[in-house]
Amino acid sequence: MASIINVNNTEKKEIISKHIYGQFAEHLGRCVYEGIWVGEDSPIPNTRGIRNDVIEALKNINVPNIRWPGGCFADEYHWKDGIGPRESRPSIVNNNWGKVIENNHFGTHEFLDLCELVGAEPYICGNVGSGTVQEMQEWVEYITMEEKSPMADLRRKNGREKAWKLKYFGVGNENWGCGGKMRVEFYADLYRRYQNFVRDYSDNKVYKIACGPSEADYHWTEVMMREGMGRIEPYPDKIVENIWDHHRPEMDGLALHFYTRNRSNYDSATKFTEEKWFDYMKRTLFMEELVDNHIAIMDKYDPHKTVDLIVDEWGTWYKVEPGTNPGFLYQQNSLRDALVAGINLNIFNNRCDRIHMANIAQMINVLQAMILTEGRDMILTPTYHVFDMYKVHQEATLLPVSVNTGTYTYGDESLPLLNVSASQDTSGHVHISICNLDPNHSEKITCNLNGLEHFTTATGQIVTAESMNDHNTFEEPNRVGIAAFDGIELHGNQVSFTIPSKSVLTVKIQ
Repeated sequence: MASIINVNNTEKKEIISKHIYGQFAEHLGRCVYEGIWVGEDSPIPNTRGIRNDVIEALKNINVPNIRWPGGCFADEYHWKDGIGPRESRPSIVNNNWGKVIENNHFGTHEFLDLCELVGAEPYICGNVGSGTVQEMQEWVEYITMEEKSPMADLRRKNGREKAWKLKYFGVGNENWGCGGKMRVEFYADLYRRYQNFVRDYSDNKVYKIACGPSEADYHWTEVMMREGMGRIEPYPDKIVENIWDHHRPEMDGLALHFYTRNRSNYDSATKFTEEKWFDYMKRTLFMEELVDNHIAIMDKYDPHKTVDLIVDEWGTWYKVEPGTNPGFLYQQNSLRDALVAGINLNIFNNRCDRIHMANIAQMINVLQAMILTEGRDMILTPTYHVFDMYKVHQEATLLPVSVNTGTYTYGDESLPLLNVSASQDTSGHVHISICNLDPNHSEKITCNLNGLEHFTTATGQIVTAESMNDHNTFEEPNRVGIAAFDGIELHGNQVSFTIPSKSVLTVKIQ
């Protein structure tokens, strides 16, 4: 029996934020150095020290924002070490990732230059773990103050006359862990103090992101929403039915971290059986339950959805590749990762009324990367190709879907066969993205476009491969990529096709 996907037009017009497709670049392994930064004197083609091939690859997928400098690295990063003449910047030890020497050649100016070259919003993560309130306040002033001030003058001395725009600022990172091992009750008070000094200078308005929970720590979300909703506005001449309606939140976003991994036994990124394929599909589908539970708590304190959920670390985590530094977290990226990416992006798209931003970990050469580099060479991963295919959903109107499908069964366990999201762009084109989790069987699908009419053509793009283990290497860089998908039939407002096994498909209807 074929699966049925109902794509529904609706009066409620929710927009899928482009920031759901955000990236994360930490000073970890070869993400920044070799991945982004090669230096102005490098034989590798670059613009002011930043790799040209990486710039073009990131521009191609419309990267909307980049989170930096961490991650755990941010918890020991003191931003003044990374400004001024590079030869004068102090070297430090990267205590979190391999204890290698960090020369601070890639700092605030270089990062903001990268964002301008790519066309991405900077998302800076401030140091609450080992930094001071003054240090955080001065960093925002340095970046955003147009008028004369000590930090603005220091920026000008270092070669940047005009202030930058900085929308996103994270007040701490993983403060339950590497960011200080704090109790949420302590961090909630600390957050309120620090964020008070993350000021809006000139005409720059900062969107403040609080450290949220690790995975299923629902108590953390409960406390942060209770304490972070701010003060109640006085209404002496009114009867206030719901006091939460009159709160001014102290935060704009609350950050959640969740990785698809097996903590007890990190597995190979490419050498796995169907048992591990199924296991990782199951683990990544937990994201749906996780965000729904956190959203339910947020809705309790914030029914008008003034505070966004920010999933600013997510992705797969495997064993490092043999022969590489275990502190560098360098792993390969297979078709399995493409499915994980598609599933998560579908989950985020479908909850765009609360999820404003997500940042896959990480952009280059670390964990579930978009890009892998080796000297002058660069390859694009299966995950990159999913982001390329899904970019059509950025800033499009969400179309709610209901899916009547079978199951993918392995052993005694079963998972839903298909995972889906859909949207309509400003030109009226409908895009339906579908993941087939079953590595063995194709599935016939009928899509009903309810309340959507006047379409004449339907085309598709697909990411799949012969084997579930297939991945791109520097010897075979195009083993997994985007291919045209044929065999789509359009009859009025109904579309029919057969989706191959282990694939991510986007159908365009116009």
